Amino acid sequence: MTPRKIHPALKTGLELGPVLLFFVAYIWLRDRVFTIGGTEYEGFIVVAAGFIPLLLASTAALWALTGKLSRMQIVTAVLVVVFGGMSVWFNDDRFFKMKPTIIYLIFGGTLFFGLLRGQSYLELVMEEMMPLEREGWMILTRRFALFFLGLAVANEVIWRSMSTDAWVNFKTFGLTAAIFVFFIFQGRLLEKFAVKKPDGE
Repeated sequence: MTPRKIHPALKTGLELGPVLLFFVAYIWLRDRVFTIGGTEYEGFIVVAAGFIPLLLASTAALWALTGKLSRMQIVTAVLVVVFGGMSVWFNDDRFFKMKPTIIYLIFGGTLFFGLLRGQSYLELVMEEMMPLEREGWMILTRRFALFFLGLAVANEVIWRSMSTDAWVNFKTFGLTAAIFVFFIFQGRLLEKFAVKKPDGE
């Protein structure tokens, strides 16, 4: 399928919509307990169960509209199914809470592996979005790898030492803010190592 462009607002909505709906549903159901098949489930588990098909639907919509999915989107969808499913199956919210840790360790570890081989795997997936000189890609990849490692550590500290409310707020707003701030601080690097186009192009 040939890749196609869609409106940025629609793309952002499909990517962030499931997370925001997860937050709204959690606020609504967090204090309730549901009995399903003779087993009691806290609101968090029920919301996590609903998040799985919601994310899969939004990912499928992105694929149908754009004709492609990034490796990050595919890995995220798979891990949501695996860890979300385990949380529901074992009726244990810890599996769902540790999912971001696994995701960030996979992404960060993959980038570090590429760096050890003298390659920027980040360049392979983002080159069309922001063309940079090789040195710029290597620096940015190193920063991204460290950033993902930091997010993994932060997620572990928060879900293990704080309340579920704190973790949900961190996942919904804290991670988004951290990514936004991270990209802001990369502005100088992107400007310094941007590939200059010939005059007239």
